Amino acid sequence: MNYLPNILFAIALVFGIGYFVRNVRKLIRNIKLGQDVDVSDNKSQRFKNMVNIALGQSKMVRRPIAGFLHVIVYVGFIIINIEVLEIIIDGLFNTHRFFSGIGDLYGVLIGSFEILAILVLVAVIVFWARRNVIKIKRFWNSEMTSWPKNDANYILYFEMVLMSLFLIMNATDASFQAMDSGNLISQYIAPWFSGMAESTLHLIERTAWWVHILGILVFLNYLYFSKHLHILLAFPNTYYASTKPKGQLDNLASVTKEVMLMMDPNADPFAVPDEDNDETLEKFGVSDVTDLNWTQLLSAYTCTECGRCTSSCPANLTGKKLSPRKIMMDTRDRLEEVGKNIDANKGEFKNDGKQLLGDYITKEELWACTTCNACVEECPVSISPLSIIMDMRRYLVMEESAAPVELNNMMTNIENNGAPWPYNQMDRLNWKDE
Repeated sequence: MNYLPNILFAIALVFGIGYFVRNVRKLIRNIKLGQDVDVSDNKSQRFKNMVNIALGQSKMVRRPIAGFLHVIVYVGFIIINIEVLEIIIDGLFNTHRFFSGIGDLYGVLIGSFEILAILVLVAVIVFWARRNVIKIKRFWNSEMTSWPKNDANYILYFEMVLMSLFLIMNATDASFQAMDSGNLISQYIAPWFSGMAESTLHLIERTAWWVHILGILVFLNYLYFSKHLHILLAFPNTYYASTKPKGQLDNLASVTKEVMLMMDPNADPFAVPDEDNDETLEKFGVSDVTDLNWTQLLSAYTCTECGRCTSSCPANLTGKKLSPRKIMMDTRDRLEEVGKNIDANKGEFKNDGKQLLGDYITKEELWACTTCNACVEECPVSISPLSIIMDMRRYLVMEESAAPVELNNMMTNIENNGAPWPYNQMDRLNWKDE
């Protein structure tokens, strides 16, 4: 018996899974570069959010057409790939359709898979048309350059090919067709190959089988480099997303510490900070990705680049430079750059003279935000671009004193007059005499 195909399959499987694990470790390492944050509260609500939003797709279906198609692709692609277990067993142990021995249930399963494959194929074609023929505006914003634009199409092509291979594999499998059970769709494809020699038919079936499983392994490892990493990260991201009411901002621990120090009668106001002790050198706000907390970095990797946030952003809709999607894409790009820097320098980060603020995200973008939370409300995987924007604004105000003139005037008025308006407290009621 020739075991060479099984050996080659085992090598491909080990290499594919091994490379995937390597990238997952790198992903976790990069996310852990963020600051620690306590997300141990409201566990029941967090679990409920994960089930409803990540698993139940509750926010996707708010836009019915795209939502319905996405549910088909999501459910179909996941369920169809259950068959991968059978493919792995067949590939390793030189069996053929290992689970066919379970009887009629096998036909029901494969039949369901074939129907889902057709539905996924149709949905993916519609997605491709929406993106490339109809050219829906949110897919063509300025930040959607060659790679983000092409990345979305590559995934669609991947899914088209994988679903087609699955059906061709079934249609050219003579023993499966002879069962006449479960071939609900492939029985109509089988006649396309009628008249071919048995050896040719077997070659086509084996080729489709091999390309199908190798394609799945390639797809698995492509995820790390793609926006479709959300397939895996949507679950932890929706679990760890903020459960606080929208609009409620966090107090900076560094600011709280400074205020408490000011109120401490025993504190020495003339103490000189110890530059060797990081605890005494507080940084207010965020200027680079390592200043963000790890849940914000997780969100950057989770971003689906769907553009729902940007298409709902009032600042963007009125022509401002801000795009919440770009905020998340820039954060991910900078984090990847920092990760590659660490890899190149044997585990240590070498200052590259760059940072997220300025080199990726401009002040103009940050101050265009109205803090309305539309982007947070619209995101189908519970990402908050607003939290990053607010943290970077804090840095501009508290570290660089670089707030817009209007905001500086307001803060000066609050300091001097106890209100945002440029009127002395004694003169506030003078309007009634006019």
